[in-house]
Amino acid sequence: MFWNRKKKQQQEPRLADWPDAEWPDYVPKYHLHDFAAIDFEAANAELTSACSMGIVIVRGDEMVDSFYSLLHPVPNRYDFWTTKVHGIRKKDTEDAPLFPEAWYHVERKVRGLPMVAHGSLFDERVLKALHQYYNIRYPEFKFYCTHRGSEKLLPDLESHKLQDVALHFGYDIAKNHHNALADAEACAVIAMNIF
Repeated sequence: MFWNRKKKQQQEPRLADWPDAEWPDYVPKYHLHDFAAIDFEAANAELTSACSMGIVIVRGDEMVDSFYSLLHPVPNRYDFWTTKVHGIRKKDTEDAPLFPEAWYHVERKVRGLPMVAHGSLFDERVLKALHQYYNIRYPEFKFYCTHRGSEKLLPDLESHKLQDVALHFGYDIAKNHHNALADAEACAVIAMNIF
């Protein structure tokens, strides 16, 4: 079910490579043992148009749970380019659950956990927009970004795209890229290695 790797030895708290005043908010100051990696795919440019959601739960440096669901997007309109990226079409999500129904299955599992995403600015905005649209109290998750984090912590990599950073750590998503669960798992692999 999950990517297998050798168990890392317990890490000491990260030593600052830059002063606290310059520490970027998208990189945690200490190793994350527990977190949730999240990814959304969208039907169109609207933040509420998430058409799929993938979440991977990491506890004690191990992937322990996951959740995937197609979502009925709002508005229910698919742009040509978004469909070209992820392959999801309107017919695929006609009977998909609305966000609150899907969120109900993971809300308790992610409660109190920091979130990580590859391009967290997008995923955090989508999550907030969906909570606001459906009038659900937003839990004020702390978000960390594996994309900007890898740029900062792995500056010598040629590319900091999700598939390239994940492959750097031995996880290949070439066949499943832009599946929200596969992308969330790749993000979790990166976070376990750099955060």
